[in-house]
Amino acid sequence: MSQFFDFLFGQYADYPEHQIWLEILAVIFGGLSVWFSKRNNILVYPTGIISTIIFVYLCYQWGLLGDMMINGYYFVMSIYGWYVWTRKVDDTHVTPITRTTAQEKKYSVLIFIATLIFVAIVYTAFDRWTSWVAYVDTITTAIFFVGMWLMARRKLENWIFWIVGDLISVPLYFYKGYTFTSLQYFVFTIIAIFGYLAWKKHLNNNPVLA
Repeated sequence: MSQFFDFLFGQYADYPEHQIWLEILAVIFGGLSVWFSKRNNILVYPTGIISTIIFVYLCYQWGLLGDMMINGYYFVMSIYGWYVWTRKVDDTHVTPITRTTAQEKKYSVLIFIATLIFVAIVYTAFDRWTSWVAYVDTITTAIFFVGMWLMARRKLENWIFWIVGDLISVPLYFYKGYTFTSLQYFVFTIIAIFGYLAWKKHLNNNPVLA
């Protein structure tokens, strides 16, 4: 049992204790954020903002440039999403859940490509192309950037990007040595699947909005 525990958490032996507790706290608020998102609850954003602020600090301390950029972007898009989700489209209704339009699909492709180029430039400038992890980071960053943008606009398809990105992140963060964050993405994957099903059911029950 101790060997299994060491396999999962042995890398934390050399970490400052406050960073371990901060990671756990960020994981808790991150989990709450995804749960609230599944329930189409505006609390997705305040809880998500707390998590991203903590992760920005931790990723800076850990030297994870790509992950720091992801969380910085999450913070900005959380402010934008908070506004969109509370903006009224008429006298009584706020922005509803809808499917991604053809134009938004084009924007999604542009965001994905632009993110790949941006991250590649940053990684080159800071000489971060040191292993295969950097290439995977670049792809997951682009996936999450699109997912966050679609979630901010309350689009059903945001969950597809979260599911794909989360599935990649589970083994990736474990390989990096951050077990708690890896477990977080495992939980995120499960919640994202149910989130997609819940939002899809909502749209099926409200065909006018779809």
